[in-house]
Amino acid sequence: MPSPAVPDPSDGRRPRWVYAAGAEPDARFSLANERTFLAWARTALALLAAGVALEALALPIQPGLRLAAALVLVTLGTVSAPAAWIGWARAERAMRRGDALPAPTSFAVLVVGVALAGVLVLLGVLLA
Repeated sequence: MPSPAVPDPSDGRRPRWVYAAGAEPDARFSLANERTFLAWARTALALLAAGVALEALALPIQPGLRLAAALVLVTLGTVSAPAAWIGWARAERAMRRGDALPAPTSFAVLVVGVALAGVLVLLGVLLA
């Protein structure tokens, strides 16, 4: 098996602070990292859509709690998009340097936020 290639700074890939670090990892690992990033991006879009739909549709939910749940979902979607990119960059850089993969940081925020939105919707339905 050939040795990993040292990145060429003139190859035009961005961000440079990620691609200039270390050696080129096995493509399978980089592609898996990219798929994880894309899954987080889809999750961010779904959270944004759910928040907008919750507020836009005439659902039989107490209005204040409906708005609060919609804001939680939209905020989670807005935060998840850059968190996905940061997570991709941290993992890619670690793979290139041969370091251990960094611990995920966004899972807890996502789980707590979705649970909070669910509780708000449940209360909104019960109090309507």
